[in-house]
Amino acid sequence: MSGAESFVPTPLLLSDGARARLAALIEEQGNPRLKLRVYVTGGGCSGFQYGFDFAEDIADDDTLVEFGQVALVVDPLSYQYLVGSTVDYEEGLAGARFLVQNPNATTTCGCGASFMV
Repeated sequence: MSGAESFVPTPLLLSDGARARLAALIEEQGNPRLKLRVYVTGGGCSGFQYGFDFAEDIADDDTLVEFGQVALVVDPLSYQYLVGSTVDYEEGLAGARFLVQNPNATTTCGCGASFMV
């Protein structure tokens, strides 16, 4: 007879580059209470799209993932699509942006801003 297996999902991760950029943005705003809110909405060319915003207040059902002096906030609906993802930051010819590397996505668009599960 086998026992029940436990599973602990990998939380959201924040790359070193994203941590550094987020810390710089928070310092520029002069508000150490700011956190990066990551969310998923319907739309985009692949079905869902990622969004980013600053959050100062956290709802009771939000998930807070802290990384030292910076943190991510995710609402419960978005969290199910983002479990195991890494939030990164890149600067390139197309500009500078936060992006999500999502192992749950079966399809992504060319720019990486939308996905399908």
